[in-house]
Amino acid sequence: MDTSLPSRPLPSGREARKPWRPSGCDNIALVLQGGGALGAYQAGVYQALHETGLRIDTVAGVSIGGINAAIIAGNPPERRIERLRAFWEGITARPVTLLPLDGDPARKAANAWSALLTTALGQPGFFKPNIVSPWISPRGSKTATSFYDTAPLRETLLRLVDFDLLNSGGVRYAAGAVNVLNGNFAYFDTTQTTILPEHVMASGALPPAFPAVQIGTDFYWDGGLVSNTPLQHVLDNAACLHMLIFQVDLFSARGALPRDMDEVLARQKDIQFSSRTRLVTDYYSQKHERGALVKKLLAKVPEEMLDADERALKARLAHMPEATILELIYQQAAYETQAKDYEFSAASMREHWNSGYLDTQRTLRHRDWLKVSETDAGFSLHDIHRVDD
Repeated sequence: MDTSLPSRPLPSGREARKPWRPSGCDNIALVLQGGGALGAYQAGVYQALHETGLRIDTVAGVSIGGINAAIIAGNPPERRIERLRAFWEGITARPVTLLPLDGDPARKAANAWSALLTTALGQPGFFKPNIVSPWISPRGSKTATSFYDTAPLRETLLRLVDFDLLNSGGVRYAAGAVNVLNGNFAYFDTTQTTILPEHVMASGALPPAFPAVQIGTDFYWDGGLVSNTPLQHVLDNAACLHMLIFQVDLFSARGALPRDMDEVLARQKDIQFSSRTRLVTDYYSQKHERGALVKKLLAKVPEEMLDADERALKARLAHMPEATILELIYQQAAYETQAKDYEFSAASMREHWNSGYLDTQRTLRHRDWLKVSETDAGFSLHDIHRVDD
């Protein structure tokens, strides 16, 4: 493991408190965005939730979020932190530099070198370069459509995820991917599909780096091509549940004005992958407000004046789900560049993990945020970073 760069160790595991659930809450969901190397932030978020005693009922992810989600859903609670550590310490095990580097400029240079190593060598237990470049591979060959081979990830998943447990229904799991041929978004959900390593890999098959993953007769790419957050899938399948949702975003919609080309590229990536999250959240909030208004109007109409469709609508609206959404958004360090999502040094991994852990601890101090209303309050949205602004 790389220990030369300045970084705190991963937070030591504390004994988890007795499982509990906030008042009015039927289901606790963890929604994990894509973001490559930044996914260690999600592991820190989960560790803080686990230690607090909040037990996840639903976990949904896209790309690296789908991988973290599979490790969580595919292990018993007492082994999840251990397995998340094994994954992240394993894929960041390559040393980056032997020199002690302090200060933002030196650290920025070290991160750039780390990202270059990833580009040239891949990451252990995750992906490796194809021996033959796609530019010279015969059309239609295995190496013609990607730069890397993700076979190491399959072996890692088989080692760290109990797929029988994942499919048992103890924790509902879903991973988003995109059908290569028709461009349609698809969710592989344990309530509908028996999840295999290929389903998890498909969610993270980002082109042109990684090859499409075949499932049955179809081929799939990374779900982040269409939507980088699985929030929509979670809310569409909420039924009448009152949900507490922890939504973890790895790219921030807010940021400083870029001052050079590297910052332009980093800011472009942030906006590109954060905007969908905000759009989905706003859409469902407005949808719920409209539904609540229609519900009130129908309540004023005598039952005998309603036709069959209106009665059916009234019955559906009587059981509208309520949701409290807690957003945890990774805040980029000053020395990070546009390569932050493929910079896999152990030092950066530990910093991302610690950041997620501490952000979640700060969020959970607001116990009033954890309440899920049992009225028509609809959607409540909280973000610790906006409070601090």
